[in-house]
Amino acid sequence: MEQKTSGSKSFPLKEQFQIVSRIFKFGAPFKGKFFMAIFFGVLVAITNVVLPRILQTFMDDYLATQTATTRIIGLFAAAYFGVTLLKIIVWYLNLYLFNLASEKTVENIRNKVFTKLHTLGMRFFDQTPAGSIVTRVTNDTETIKEFFEVFLTVLQGIFGVVASFIAMALLSLEITLWIMLFVPVLLIVIWYYQKYSSTIYRSMREKLSILNTKLAESISGMSIIQQFRQEKRLQKDFEKTNSSYFESRYAMVKANALLLGPIINLLDTLALVVILSFFGYNALTGAVGVGVIYAFASYVRNFFNPMVRMMDSLSIFQDGVVSSNRVLNVLDNQELTPQQEPDSSAKIKAGKIEFKNVSFSYDGKKNVLNNITFTANPGETVALVGHTGSGKSSIINVMMRFYEFSEGDILIDGISIKKYPIEELRSKMGLVLQDSFLFYGTINDNIRLKNPAITDRQVEAAAQFVQADAFIEQLPNQYESKVIERGASYSSGQKQLISFASTIVTDPKILILDEATANIDTETEALIQEGLNKMRQGRTTLAIAHRLSTIRDANMILVLDHGEIIEQGTHDELIKQNGVYHEMYRLQNNGLVE
Repeated sequence: MEQKTSGSKSFPLKEQFQIVSRIFKFGAPFKGKFFMAIFFGVLVAITNVVLPRILQTFMDDYLATQTATTRIIGLFAAAYFGVTLLKIIVWYLNLYLFNLASEKTVENIRNKVFTKLHTLGMRFFDQTPAGSIVTRVTNDTETIKEFFEVFLTVLQGIFGVVASFIAMALLSLEITLWIMLFVPVLLIVIWYYQKYSSTIYRSMREKLSILNTKLAESISGMSIIQQFRQEKRLQKDFEKTNSSYFESRYAMVKANALLLGPIINLLDTLALVVILSFFGYNALTGAVGVGVIYAFASYVRNFFNPMVRMMDSLSIFQDGVVSSNRVLNVLDNQELTPQQEPDSSAKIKAGKIEFKNVSFSYDGKKNVLNNITFTANPGETVALVGHTGSGKSSIINVMMRFYEFSEGDILIDGISIKKYPIEELRSKMGLVLQDSFLFYGTINDNIRLKNPAITDRQVEAAAQFVQADAFIEQLPNQYESKVIERGASYSSGQKQLISFASTIVTDPKILILDEATANIDTETEALIQEGLNKMRQGRTTLAIAHRLSTIRDANMILVLDHGEIIEQGTHDELIKQNGVYHEMYRLQNNGLVE
């Protein structure tokens, strides 16, 4: 038998209660507004009970007895208008305060989710599609806002039902008890609906997440899609996913159409039939006040109408439970960045790097690094070379504390990397990736990265240092030139130069270059090679090399294969060994070896 996926399971009531309880805790800072909203909700319910009683009294005591005078009519009109005006005011305050507190709560949740994402380790982002993460932060939190509106509806409904029940009981306890026979039927409908709908809504949310993921991937990879003429295939794939999402929503529409309004309206109608039957029978033996019938009918509507709204809200409630659970899963995720055991006195001064028998695995099963051992003395450059999958980037990942290594240790200036405060590591280690990423803003913003401690003069000096000033100063607005999403208006070389500048502006003691010149044309590479050499002076450098010609002057070159160091030495020493490095260099230089 096929096992149900997470998207097809319903939430037990106990689990739903736990989810709701946890979401409510985010509203604790705004509980004052919530309580005031509830108070005004009680007043709304009371006014709904008072208004029919005013008309009942007027009809039975004055109209039926023909004793109404102009003064009496004016008093009842004023009373009805006054209570109606009071209802409007307290209803407004009820809605305003509750919605304000709800918006504040959702803002609080969204901020906490965004903050949590920045504490999660790279493994989480490796395993979770970007579209799914975006859905959690935007769609799901927005649904939680509607989720809170459900509780406003429920509170208003409860107050309305209780007030109407008391008012009906005061008029006729016997008829009220007969009407209560419909309540068990209603409870059975509610129980079945929440059980059925929670399954559908979880499936809907999962499919919406997949839909957003495919959309995000298509937009970000549009150039590749068009280049390889994959438009039709992806369109069919998207239509299939969209159709699956539609089917789940359609199932929800059918459930809502049958189990929500129609059922309640049927019960409401049957209740009115009961009322009219009782009062009709009583009229055979004596007079029945028209006002009493009107008031009772009004209270029955006030009794069942809130139930209609509450039943309608059940669909939103189930959607909110699913969305809340997805948000809480992010907040509960323990795939955190490697945790430090910081010593506040630990400072990086010289920049000596020592790897001691370091082993590392991404999945906890198969090692991608095995007993890596080497030393990079202050000011030296150690280059990492090897075929794809050899472990070069993994060394950088554990060095930057993006992932936790399983065995061995990494020392900087003789102190374990785990002992440094993360702020110290980040401020003293500069990383330049193969694929540079620019943020929306200006060139100045991207070099400074919004660090107020960095001056405009330092920004310009950093750009000059890596020779990025040559193209920046030719732009109309120079350092204030606009950068659109991902720096799309700049060439790969220009983006990389800006990335170099943002790294060097903090004056790091350790420089890490992850194939930093791989995406740069030969002419630009020649231009910035001098800048790279200047960057490396006085700094300990780990450099992943794609073009071996760029690391000929490295103090030590490590040749990696399947996570192990198979050769090491200077360029000349490795050439003389006539091994793997010799062959790689020969292939890159058309068979010539210097």
